Amino acid sequence: MDWDKLRIFHAVADKGSLTHAGEVLHLSQSAVSRQIRALEESLHVTLFHRHARGLILTEQGELLFDATQQMVKRLEATAARIRDSEDEVFGELRVTTTTGFGTLWLAPRLANLYKHYPSLKIDLMLEERVLDLPMREADVAIRMKEPSQADLIRKRLMNIRMRLYASPEYLEQSGMPVTMTDLSNHRLICQQAGAAQVSSGAILVQELMSHEIASTLHVNNYFGVLQAVLNHLGIGVLPDYITEDFPHLVRVFPEIESAEVPVFLAYPEELRHSKRVAAFREFVSEEIFAYRKRQQVA
Repeated sequence: MDWDKLRIFHAVADKGSLTHAGEVLHLSQSAVSRQIRALEESLHVTLFHRHARGLILTEQGELLFDATQQMVKRLEATAARIRDSEDEVFGELRVTTTTGFGTLWLAPRLANLYKHYPSLKIDLMLEERVLDLPMREADVAIRMKEPSQADLIRKRLMNIRMRLYASPEYLEQSGMPVTMTDLSNHRLICQQAGAAQVSSGAILVQELMSHEIASTLHVNNYFGVLQAVLNHLGIGVLPDYITEDFPHLVRVFPEIESAEVPVFLAYPEELRHSKRVAAFREFVSEEIFAYRKRQQVA
């Protein structure tokens, strides 16, 4: 098949419009339309259902679009490897991690990375969904469990635990709980046990919810839980790394915590020699080392 026609088809399928695809490709709408018709004739199939509001892929069109998507991702990976053959660290680096870790630990420390590599363009994707690194949905991932995908280089960064914290103002107003029975007099702030989160955190929440707790606030990420705790709404289940940046928070029930949660950094094997990835890996390792050292002193 003619790659030029496939490239145009991919743009049309991605944008859902001849006009929008033409704008991306710097071609007229009529030129795009001719290429699509020529591709359909060469394959003896109809690739799009045409209607007034745009274009919808036929079943055959969806099959072809799946194939062109894989081709585009592989080309992007190759282009990244070519760019990384240069000595200078620059360009885009797509990093994915959870909303909690990304907002509470990683983002506040990125200034140190930009200080050394001001030409880097970080695309920070914060979500609980595990992105497919071999298919280049992201370049680097920081995950709260060991990645199971093949062809990944992985490094264990540290271990964290989920613990209970409250603001001094809240405890002054509501009192410090001494026994688990006292929780019935407090508001618990946490993620729902069934929400996307590390299993150790979910287990801890389940155990806490087994007690008679009159009032709860459920938030779908730890950033939201922290904001509620900082605003004196109750006792929150939070990862222990937040204590470095929020040292005034008081740990409640010091004997209660989740099992250890391993934190891994991972990236595709094909980016082993990427200078951008190496720069990010070294930055995170240095920050983790400094964090551990401060924790030991504390």
